[in-house]
Order: sequence, then C-alpha cells, then structure tokens
Amino acid sequence: MLSLRSSSGSLWIVIPSRVPLLAAAVLFLALTACSSPTARVKTAAPGGILLKGAGATLPAPLYQKWFDVHEQANPKVSVEYDAVGSGEGIRRFIGENVRPEERVDFGASDAAMTDAEIAKVAQGALLLPATATGVVLAYNLPGLPAPLRLSRKAYAGIFLSDVKSWDDPVIAASNPGVKLPRLSIVTAVRQDASGTTFAFTNHLSAISRAWHDAHGAATLVNWPGEAMRGKGNERVAALIQTSVGSVGYIGLEFARRLGLKTALLENKEGRFVPATNESVATALASAELPENLRLFVPDPAGASSYPIVTFSWVLLYRNYSDPARAQALRDLFAWGLRDGQDYAGQMGYVPLPGAVSVKALAALAPGQ
Repeated sequence: MLSLRSSSGSLWIVIPSRVPLLAAAVLFLALTACSSPTARVKTAAPGGILLKGAGATLPAPLYQKWFDVHEQANPKVSVEYDAVGSGEGIRRFIGENVRPEERVDFGASDAAMTDAEIAKVAQGALLLPATATGVVLAYNLPGLPAPLRLSRKAYAGIFLSDVKSWDDPVIAASNPGVKLPRLSIVTAVRQDASGTTFAFTNHLSAISRAWHDAHGAATLVNWPGEAMRGKGNERVAALIQTSVGSVGYIGLEFARRLGLKTALLENKEGRFVPATNESVATALASAELPENLRLFVPDPAGASSYPIVTFSWVLLYRNYSDPARAQALRDLFAWGLRDGQDYAGQMGYVPLPGAVSVKALAALAPGQ
C-alpha cells in the first residue's frame, strides 16, 4: 500500500500497491488540488445582508443553486455556504471554539443533530428537512456487461472487509452469467465526519448484526481493511472514478454528475432496485415526521423502495439577535421548501414529500 498526505495534512489517500506509481501521483495531485473545500466567498450588497452557512457536502450543489437563484430575485440577500461536511457544520453551528471567520447563521447536516448537540445551542435549534436523496454504491469495474447486483450480505461484507474479491461467491450468486473479475475490492470512504456516512452506516446497522455490533451508526468510522479515504462526497467520487476495482458510497447526485456506475441493491423485500428519483421517493413516501422534524429511515419497506435513503437538514437558530437576519433566513428557506423543490429532481435529489414540506414550512413561522 502507498499512503500520501496533502501538504496541509488534511487528506490522507491510501492507494493499493497494484496501482502504478505515476497513476498514484496523478490521482493524488487531482484530489489534493481541491482537498480543502471552501465557500464561494461573497460580500453583502450595499445596505444588504450576507448569510453564512456551513455543513453537508451531499446537498451542497442543490443549496448553491438555491442561493444563486434566490439572490437573483433578492439581490440584497447574499449567501456564502462552506461545504465542509456534516460534522464540521454542526460544530460551527454549535459555536464551541470556533474562529470568528467560522461563525455561521445556519448549518446543514445529513445526520440532523443529536439531543446532546442541540442542548449545547444557547439560541435553540430548529432542524429543518430541506431535501432528500439516496446513498449509492458506485463502482469502477470496466467491461462489466450489466449493472452489478449486490445483495445485503454482499455489500455489508465488502465494507466489513469480509468480502475481498469481486469474484467472491457471495457476489457471484446475485450476478448469474456475469464473468466477475478476479480483482481485489478496494473501498472508498469518507475521512471526515459525514452525514452521508451516518446514512450509510445507519442502514448497515439495520441489516447486519456484525456491523451493528462492531461499528453501529456513526458520522465517523474506523473503517475495516485498507480503504481509500477522502474528504467530502466529491473526493470519494473522484477516488472511485480513478481507481479500478473500487467501490464507495456517495450521494446519488455525485454519481450522476461523474457518470459513475451504481449497483442495484437488494432491498428489504429481496428485490434488486436501482437508485432513481422514483425509487428514493417511494422509500420516503410514507415518512411521518415527529414534532422535532428528525426522522431516519434506515431500511425502508416496499418492493420498489431503494434501500439507502436520507433526508438532509438545514440547522437554524430559534432565536436571532438581528430580526432582519432572522427574516431573511426564514424567507430564504421558505422559498427553498416551495419553489426550490423544483430544482431537486433536476439535479439528482428528491423533492420532499408534501406532508414533510408542510410541517417544515409550519416550523419556520415566527414564534414557533
């Protein structure tokens, strides 16, 4: 194995020894060129307001679209969003030991927030479901004639490092007639605290007792075996794209944007289902949000349901010292919950179910 680290020390990449040194160097340079996700720096318009947010990478392309479109219609309100991952977004939102330049008006997380985290927020916290998507298993196996089918036993075994080769019988059993390569499996995973990781490991905990007992559901995991690690969905997607024999978990939108192949996964009913807007929407259709608007669906029922799905939350304070800033945030995300949902389907996300949108909009009302 070859380990490379960026000059900032923020990104470790573990590359299998079978990858030629030159290819490894090219991969390292490509990834570290953007290894520190930063916000699109903005300034407030004269007499206007600059809203700052940070957090999840999974919904970041959609949120940036929202902010750009909203600003065109409301030029006095600019938004700067730093896609640093759910864990870092929560840390900045809580505001403990943050530098002045890291302070935010809102956060974003695919793992919502725990009760313990919410208790640390002096201004109170509102968890606002804003969009939804599927977490896919993207793979790099050139020449495979058909979409790969992965059973629950197979993909849990891969990420437990129990299934180590693509021609393992547990994978072959779900792919009759397909000549699978005798090639080592290399997993691509998140290095940073991540809501995408939480959604994936929450699902693994629901379907695999071995995973549940060893790792559970978490935003940060000590991954078994020799995994390639990257910060953010984009970095993991890039690792998969450039590494033959790899498989990793990323948001559906990122796989589509890079044209990565994604596996059909076995769902709760024993059906192999592709990740589509329809199969993700079906998995979330019956979601009934509790009063705190925090709901996870780790193993959805239904023959047509895609098995790994997640809501993504915007984190707002319940009390802002500046009424104008509070109103600007309410207007921005009310627009996102209404008109902004039209962009979700176009970009590989899933519009919120109607009942979820209604509850989220009600929670935004002043005094709630």
